[in-house]
Amino acid sequence: DDGTVARLAADRFVVTTTSGGASRIALWLEEWRQCEWPDLKVFVTPVTTQWATIALAGPRARDVLSRFDTDIALDAASFPHMSVREGRLAGVPTRLYRVSFSGELGFEINVPARYGASLWRELLAAGADFGIVPYGIETVLLLRPEKGFLHVGVDTDGTTAPADIGFGEIAARKKMDFIGKRSLSRSDNQRPDRLQLVGLSADDTKVLVAGAHLRLPGTSEGSDGWVTSAGVSPALGRPIALALLRGGRARLGETIAVHDLDRQCMATVVKPVFYDPEGKRVHA
Repeated sequence: DDGTVARLAADRFVVTTTSGGASRIALWLEEWRQCEWPDLKVFVTPVTTQWATIALAGPRARDVLSRFDTDIALDAASFPHMSVREGRLAGVPTRLYRVSFSGELGFEINVPARYGASLWRELLAAGADFGIVPYGIETVLLLRPEKGFLHVGVDTDGTTAPADIGFGEIAARKKMDFIGKRSLSRSDNQRPDRLQLVGLSADDTKVLVAGAHLRLPGTSEGSDGWVTSAGVSPALGRPIALALLRGGRARLGETIAVHDLDRQCMATVVKPVFYDPEGKRVHA
């Protein structure tokens, strides 16, 4: 599931998931604790209902937070991307994550649930002169493909291995045992013609859509992959897509056919990061 693991102390961690997956993930953690590693002294305590979470994203996110009384240092050096801090914000006990699913500078603000609505109103007031607006799932699902950020279960499926999405070296470096480690060395997971995550660039927004199938040059029938996420990039002003393509990483620069029902267009295979590939915006 999508989520983060934050280490708050030597023996205390918080695991987040998508909201709809919280109970399912908690059950998996409990099963692993009881059945896989029963010797570990670990307690799993679901706390979903106790916290409200607000994502604050955009180039002025730090400026908005700086308008509140807080004991958390917000500058990039003290609070880098992919870190977490605990303290107080606007007089409320707060857990602050420096993470982003939009590709922009971002913070996820955790406060006790009873303060969620009031903090939401205060954030909108504090950012009013910056043009702050609420943004929903459609917006973030359009922003994230620009950065090549995965939506687990959309840009992946049950057959996807870490190497297929560019995480192979990260997984291989982990020496201790973990769920799925054995499968990394299976011959089927090391085939060069596996479905691998790539980016696609094309001019036809009616054909370059999620679910459209891909054919490599010389393929007359069947499918060589499919589009997993697609849209018109607001930053680039042109259609982009993420896709799972057979042997995709070795095909950068190639032109392939995209099929949706009775329509067809051609697309160029590119790296799956379209905007800010250096990560300057998310690390600002």
